[in-house]
Amino acid sequence: MPDVKKVIAQNITELRLLGGMTQAELGEKLNYSDKTVSKWERGESTPDIEVLVMLSDLFGVTLDSLVRQDGIADKTDVNQKKQRSYNHRAIMLMIEASIMFAALLAFVITSLIIRRSAFQMLYFVYAVPLVFIIELILNSVWINPRRNYYIVSALMWSILAAIHISFMYFNISVVPIYLLGIAGQIIIIVCSFLSRPFKRIRIRKNGK
Repeated sequence: MPDVKKVIAQNITELRLLGGMTQAELGEKLNYSDKTVSKWERGESTPDIEVLVMLSDLFGVTLDSLVRQDGIADKTDVNQKKQRSYNHRAIMLMIEASIMFAALLAFVITSLIIRRSAFQMLYFVYAVPLVFIIELILNSVWINPRRNYYIVSALMWSILAAIHISFMYFNISVVPIYLLGIAGQIIIIVCSFLSRPFKRIRIRKNGK
């Protein structure tokens, strides 16, 4: 069984360092001297329960994690995972925003050069499926692959819409193309249900 004093000492040290504080700064927040904090971190003495509660509130951890071995490490791992998830989503949004910005830039430049043409709006029409393709790839790698069914659905409809709008510039009606979308949507829904794990049903016999 680990020495509780050493466990508490290690956890206080890790929390202080994660918080970017010196022993004096931590002592000031708790109304204790830096020498007292140093004794806690060396395991020479242990904070009383009131101080432990103050520490848990200060660093946003549970009281149990302060006195348990690897408790702070578990908390740190969770925070790191949350931070990575936030970073991944931020990168995804930046890439998608860059695609839309590129479409806007192309729209502005071609509008200045070819003022009578009306095809410039197609930049945005084609940018939308590209955004969904990027989101599909990054979501599969970084976030939640189960969301891919929604992304694939949105990608399919955006491609069909892009085809429809493109043919409208040539006065060609391709409205029946959306029948492919309906069929594709049914396939996507069926695949999403088939991929869900079946729950085992236990049959009770004789009421047991």
